[in-house]
Amino acid sequence: MSDIPAIRFEDVSVRYPGSDHPVLSHVQLDVPEGELCLVVGRTGSGKSTLLKAVNGLVPHFTGGLLSGRVTVAGRDTRNHPPRDLADVVGYVGQDPLATFVTDVVEEELAYGMESQGLAGDVMRRRVEEVLDVLGMAAVRNRPLVSLSAGQQQRVAIGSVLAAHPRILVLDEPTSALDPSAAEEVLALLQRLVHDLGLTVLMAEHRLERVVQYADRVVLLPGNGRPLVVGEPRVVLADAPVAPPVIELGRLAGWSPLPLSVRDARRQAGELREQVAQALGPQPPAAALRPAYDPLVAVRGLVVRYGATVALRAVDLAVGRGEVVALMGRNGAGKSTLLAALVGMTRPAAGSVAVDGAAPHELKPRDLVRHVGLVPQEPGDLLYADTVGDECRQADHDADAPAGTAGDLLDRLAPGIHPDIHPRDLSEGQRLSLALAVVLAGRPPLVLLDEPTRGLDYTGKAALVRTLRDLAAAGHAVVLATHDVELAAALADRTVVLAGGEVVSDGPTRDVVMSSPAFAPQVAKILAPASVLTVDEVARLLQEAG
Repeated sequence: MSDIPAIRFEDVSVRYPGSDHPVLSHVQLDVPEGELCLVVGRTGSGKSTLLKAVNGLVPHFTGGLLSGRVTVAGRDTRNHPPRDLADVVGYVGQDPLATFVTDVVEEELAYGMESQGLAGDVMRRRVEEVLDVLGMAAVRNRPLVSLSAGQQQRVAIGSVLAAHPRILVLDEPTSALDPSAAEEVLALLQRLVHDLGLTVLMAEHRLERVVQYADRVVLLPGNGRPLVVGEPRVVLADAPVAPPVIELGRLAGWSPLPLSVRDARRQAGELREQVAQALGPQPPAAALRPAYDPLVAVRGLVVRYGATVALRAVDLAVGRGEVVALMGRNGAGKSTLLAALVGMTRPAAGSVAVDGAAPHELKPRDLVRHVGLVPQEPGDLLYADTVGDECRQADHDADAPAGTAGDLLDRLAPGIHPDIHPRDLSEGQRLSLALAVVLAGRPPLVLLDEPTRGLDYTGKAALVRTLRDLAAAGHAVVLATHDVELAAALADRTVVLAGGEVVSDGPTRDVVMSSPAFAPQVAKILAPASVLTVDEVARLLQEAG
């Protein structure tokens, strides 16, 4: 290995116009060659800014003032814009669709290599390798816009990997991936680090997926405070963000703290017995399901996109006050089902009714009184020049009291200045703003597509509280998600889709406990005890004294 670090930050500070504080302040960081370095922190703490500074996007394209020096493989990013670093740094951002430059999967995978002038036979071989590694061969000729968000994320990662960079920078690489696809991508990254000496700098909120793979963790406390760098279990021991396996270890007083389910199970024998005793005999979750007043009725729904059948004879009923999680692999039909519920897709067969009305037949002004959707790309809902304007417009459109949307936003993501432009928000902050805009109208049915992309654990907890309050007030909530921890903490019921069909529908506890792919960390650690979250374990232990 070279003595020169792959990435070096020397007294780096970044401040954006109009901001009261620098987003990064006096950062000192060396990332050596062949290391997988995980960047963690609260939403808006500066993780994306740190990553974008590595390939020169900050400040060459994002604006703002950067002081200090960032060097990549010995090159100073102040003098080398992103195009001059493309041969050594591959960057994948939070929104893959915004970075695509071609229309078809195979063309996108080859574009970066073509820009570098690689020979045709080399490009062909690498494209085939990437298609196989990421399991994308079946969609090689598909238009990029026709793919699910998770499939688009894999294409974005593949297009960077095909160019064989020495440094890979990834911003939330698993946020749109189902659990199995996320494991495949992370296992691939680990092989590239261990076998080829690739340097990976990655920011991720779903720490339960990635922390066990990290060599080091970089914690950004936010508000310009100095970062903390060290071994994962040392940094996360008292960090404000930590995965359930760490939280469970803290609760149980385990030392050393576990980083994986396997590590935790080896220490969990006594805790497992305590939880089983506290639980006692448990009736089937289905027997405890309350009766709900019907709101949504989907019968025999078929949706086609050209020759592709996206949904096949789907039946679904959702009641007022019920929270339903839609889960399944990327491309299973979750987003299509939400689109049908909000009237964006017309059924090819079957019917959809929300409060007795067919959504696709309603005019927009009437539709928002029945159903609201927060899409995967929350920026699609945002048009105003400032956050404050967005909130005021949302209150006006919903005939809500002034300040309604602003109060919701402050609960979900405190501290956002009303004069900031929505495009200058982090992904999680932008999602919180879009959610506040939709919830201001308090529609009877609230739909959310991957609502925890870009949210830290604190933001996720705030989201859970908000949606529980909505359900308690009689609203139905349906969310499509790959976040098994969210489903475990929030959903009364989980519906699993595969190939456009419903393959499982039942109480969340029953569905996730019977599925290794969708079981949360606590369930895996304490099985066969039927518990899903750290909060549930803490409550049981407290009740048992």
